[in-house]
Amino acid sequence: MTTNQTALPQIVSEQEWLTAREKLLVKEKELTRALDALAAERRRLPMVRIVKDYVFEGPNGTANLIDLFDGRRQLIVYHFMMAPGSDHRCRGCSSFVDNIGHLAHLYARDTTFVLVSPAPLSQIEPYKSSMSWTVPWFSSNGDNFNMDCGAGSGFGLSVFLRDDEQVYRTYYTKARGVDRLRADFNFLDLTPYGRQEDWEDSPEGWPQTPPYTWWRLHDEY
Repeated sequence: MTTNQTALPQIVSEQEWLTAREKLLVKEKELTRALDALAAERRRLPMVRIVKDYVFEGPNGTANLIDLFDGRRQLIVYHFMMAPGSDHRCRGCSSFVDNIGHLAHLYARDTTFVLVSPAPLSQIEPYKSSMSWTVPWFSSNGDNFNMDCGAGSGFGLSVFLRDDEQVYRTYYTKARGVDRLRADFNFLDLTPYGRQEDWEDSPEGWPQTPPYTWWRLHDEY
């Protein structure tokens, strides 16, 4: 909430604002083209065949990695941080899932999206229900899937490609690589005050707090 003590952007005429906006737009277009080039390079990454037989537990019973594709060619897995037996509910992972839209748009491009956690399904499903999520969520409890993918006991995002019965790993990212996929952060980055976190390069007097400290589960605000 804006108060009298909160710093404000400089107030200028409409023409001065348009000039500044056009100057920034040049840089935004350069970044857009750079991101397009990066995506093109990402599409040309080599891939590695998955030879290990991973076992998952889902709402319909035991599943293997191919089953997670649900008949589609591409699979995106978000490694949701939930340890077996822990009552910790990761606010970062939870807010990431809150930002996932309707999956029909991914399905239209032959791509499936699922969550995977090392916690047992009996631990996952009550939390999923309490958060009103519909994203498919599988347990890798007793398996090393998250560890093998590089997520360990943390979070990350893996991408796989299926060619008939063969599965290949094509991409992995974590930390800020996952961070940039969140719609809420992207929206906030367009605002004058941004995410209001103290790592951001903002003018003097802008409202800021340490990251993570303001994050809540969506029903805790």
